[in-house]
Amino acid sequence: MARELHPAENRGYRELYAYARALADHWTSLASRSGAGSPAAVTLEKGAAAALDLFRELEPQTARYGLHARPAAKSAGRGIAAMRRGRNPFLERGQGLRFAVEDAQHVTTLLAYLAAVAESRSDTELAEFCRGWERKFKRHESAARKAAVQQGAEPDAAVEPLHSGPAGRAAHGLGYALGTFGEWVDSQAARRRGP
Repeated sequence: MARELHPAENRGYRELYAYARALADHWTSLASRSGAGSPAAVTLEKGAAAALDLFRELEPQTARYGLHARPAAKSAGRGIAAMRRGRNPFLERGQGLRFAVEDAQHVTTLLAYLAAVAESRSDTELAEFCRGWERKFKRHESAARKAAVQQGAEPDAAVEPLHSGPAGRAAHGLGYALGTFGEWVDSQAARRRGP
């Protein structure tokens, strides 16, 4: 007989399934564009593998409560990752890494939230599961942040298009042109306002 989850957990775990899957797909894509064997690529690959492990280990945990992840939650995660990959051609390498940190922050925060909800209903087993994964993901979040910050030590590489093919260069050029136009608009507005 399935135990009961609080509705906040039910929605939260479905969100966790989706975002863990999205992180795995998105970070795998970013790793493939970060230079094979580079510190950033290795960090992203390890985080993606951990997200897949979380997804797999979470399934039996929530199944005990009658909550399952396939196919809807898994598909939602792939959809989220596809949207994120869709913006990647417009990004520079450094921007891609900084956005990756947000992926990990979301998963880490969600795990902490779900642990707190489990604790509120005295489910120590599920709370411990979430706290353990929260600690693991804090390490991946920290590693991703470090890789993003280290990218600043190589500013020329940081501003290279994330996608190096013709479409990526075109998208990056469009983004650069829009940014340049925005800077011009802001400088004109500042000039009109005066000192």
